[in-house]
Amino acid sequence: MSHHPNATMTEKKTGTLYMIGNAHLDPVWLWQWQEGFQETKATFRSALDRMAEYDDFIFTNSSAANYEWIENNEPGMFEEIKQRVKEGRWVIVGGWWVQPDCNIPEGESFVRQGLYGQRYFKEKFGVTAKVGYNVDSFGHHGMLPQILKQSGMDYYVFMRPSPQEKGLPSRVFWWESDDGSRVLTYRIPFEYCTWGKELDKHVQRNAGELREPFNDLMCFYGVGNHGGGPTKENIESIKRLNNNPNFPNMTFSSPNDYFKTIEQKNIPFPIVHDDFQHHASGCYAAHSGIKQWNRKSEHLLLKSEKMSALAHWTTGQAYPDNYGQAWKNTLFNQFHDILAGTSLEVAYDDARHAYGEAMSIAERGLNYAVQSFSWQIDIEEDEAMKPIVVFNPHSWETNVNMELEVGGLKEDHILTDEKGIEIPMQTVKSHATAGGRYRLSFIAKLPPLGYRVYKLKRMSSKKMFAPIKANDYTLENGNYRVEVDPETGFITSLYDINNKMEILDGPAARPVVLEDKSDTWSHDVLRYENECGVFKPIKIKRVEYGPVKSVIRVISEYSRSTLVQDITMYKELNQIDVHVKMNWQEKMKAVKLKFPINLVFRKGTYDIPYGNKVRECNGEEEPGQKWFDLSGTHQPTGNMYGLSILNDGKYSFDIHNKEMSITVLRSPIYAHHDPTVPEEDGHYSIIDQGIQQFTYSLYPHEGNWETAGTVKRAWELNQQPVSIIETYHHGTLPQTDSYISIDNDNILVSALKKAEDNDDLILRCYETVNTATEATIVLPKWNREIKTAFKPCEIKTFRIPKDPGKPVTETDLLEWERAEDSHG
Repeated sequence: MSHHPNATMTEKKTGTLYMIGNAHLDPVWLWQWQEGFQETKATFRSALDRMAEYDDFIFTNSSAANYEWIENNEPGMFEEIKQRVKEGRWVIVGGWWVQPDCNIPEGESFVRQGLYGQRYFKEKFGVTAKVGYNVDSFGHHGMLPQILKQSGMDYYVFMRPSPQEKGLPSRVFWWESDDGSRVLTYRIPFEYCTWGKELDKHVQRNAGELREPFNDLMCFYGVGNHGGGPTKENIESIKRLNNNPNFPNMTFSSPNDYFKTIEQKNIPFPIVHDDFQHHASGCYAAHSGIKQWNRKSEHLLLKSEKMSALAHWTTGQAYPDNYGQAWKNTLFNQFHDILAGTSLEVAYDDARHAYGEAMSIAERGLNYAVQSFSWQIDIEEDEAMKPIVVFNPHSWETNVNMELEVGGLKEDHILTDEKGIEIPMQTVKSHATAGGRYRLSFIAKLPPLGYRVYKLKRMSSKKMFAPIKANDYTLENGNYRVEVDPETGFITSLYDINNKMEILDGPAARPVVLEDKSDTWSHDVLRYENECGVFKPIKIKRVEYGPVKSVIRVISEYSRSTLVQDITMYKELNQIDVHVKMNWQEKMKAVKLKFPINLVFRKGTYDIPYGNKVRECNGEEEPGQKWFDLSGTHQPTGNMYGLSILNDGKYSFDIHNKEMSITVLRSPIYAHHDPTVPEEDGHYSIIDQGIQQFTYSLYPHEGNWETAGTVKRAWELNQQPVSIIETYHHGTLPQTDSYISIDNDNILVSALKKAEDNDDLILRCYETVNTATEATIVLPKWNREIKTAFKPCEIKTFRIPKDPGKPVTETDLLEWERAEDSHG
């Protein structure tokens, strides 16, 4: 074979480059959404004009949010797009509301991206996307194939991480998730957009990737990021190059046609069973605010939907018609450059407002729902009694710390359950400084997806409940003992009393300051390991003490910054909650909390959307969600043991050998992208300045996380019970009730909502510990029983008709397709 370059290029004429004209539109990045809005109109106008000029030109585009802008603001153009979609020349891909970050959103958010995106495309254009499309997202979690498949997409296109960041066996491969779902997946070579007018170099390097048997590849072109799309010069240069024998065949095409063609060739595509990391590891921690607003918004919406759905069927309370808008706000803010923390500073004002609207909608809907319930509960008349109704949003029985503000509490008040059994309570510091308000703390034992009435009563005699053993440096509840070092403020012992085991392998809850001079993305950075300081304690004191919980407060300082950790132990719970308040005033540094664990033969596992992922304990920054866990063998005793660390708003973690770390924050410059070098004496806006608050929980456990209930404890931390202080009144509802039962601890209901198209209920659940299993789900109030089998980490969605004569059916994530068999 000749090695002359022209001869080589001639031989590649047997291959084909499918030229994908597209415009990557970042609705927000180095600009606000209003500018992205205008650029969407300009880009779409340009694409339509190119179609009028070139009858073989095909345009590919994603993201329903962009189309809704056009529909609302430029209806004439919207009608033109409809016509081009009908002709097959304007090809819709993606099927999601935006191209989101693909690590940080909750599993259910990925479902809603498809639910609102695909249903919008179907309603407005009569089509749904067949190709999943996230070309710029900074990593992709391993459960996406199942979510894509159940959302009507059989294919996936991505670009990051690139080959130097993640080795893959081929440009095209089957991507498989834990349940066995597969999508045919394509990693874009080099770039999803082009900058120059002539495409010679871009096409030439793409042509260099053509190899048997993968002799057909997609080549993406068009001006991107700030929009623009294919230019006349782009199109003309493709026509010119296609006539040059030194270049391969080129055809104007779409991802749909590309996948359809190569699938018919019966090529033995390799199978990849993994997630795709790491690109821009700094994005897991950049901008604590957006991360926490997202977590709160997701879980408030899920909780509100559950209670609204139950109320709609039970009390007749109208189901809110604006939950869709709340979700769209949340989904828009999950766009990769917003949620990743890489946009300009003012964009986060916009994001906060949108999340605020979403959460306000959810709060109102939730309040209507629970108050419609509580008002219908039959509560006996007793002027000396204050009833408290507590609602459990979870599908399992929960034992959780409940706190609420009350007025008029007296020394002789006691707390009972609905049967009159007195239970421990204590007053803790009220959120109101003015007199007359108190904050009550007690452990609420709540039925699955139900409620319970507790009663504050005045009694002449009170049962005495022993407090937790606690002083300024030690907490002990009979199962565990925590010791705090008076010199450092670190936790020096987490001791399992029953098993006579020390869990820690050194000082824990240790706040460490690390050098971080990387850009906002942390390009080419995999670890933060250069320690440059440690917080020093200025005050350690027991601040709460009682039969429900005791709290040691550790206040530490570093430079101009302060850190408060309230280490909280409960009498009846085995998790240690740590409420954190950080006032950060430094720049170009990161902060981690470190926990060395006394285990060998270790396995590190991370919570990912609708699943979990085992990763190496090599100190690399990893994306995770509500929990991560280190389990193994406790060497001194030989016991199988582990520690799960839960959180309510962090997404960046690492495990290095025995040491687990939470990345609390990073403080780079806003929207700083290498290779731009900041001026040494320049004035820049710095991320994560000021006060932030979050909670993490230490959850030690025998055995492994799968049997310890880690997943449920993490959901309880993030989706807490709702309480209403009621009055006495007659009603048709009992003082405690439950609306679901599931006979399998591995199955968790993640969503319960009204169907999009009628008053049916949609119930979604998933298998949580990567084990095939069977379960029976019972909805006792409606005489419904669903018997079903789950694959490992499988998501299942059921439609429960309002009409009791119709059977329960299984649907896809879009609430469309029905399984042949019915249930219950």
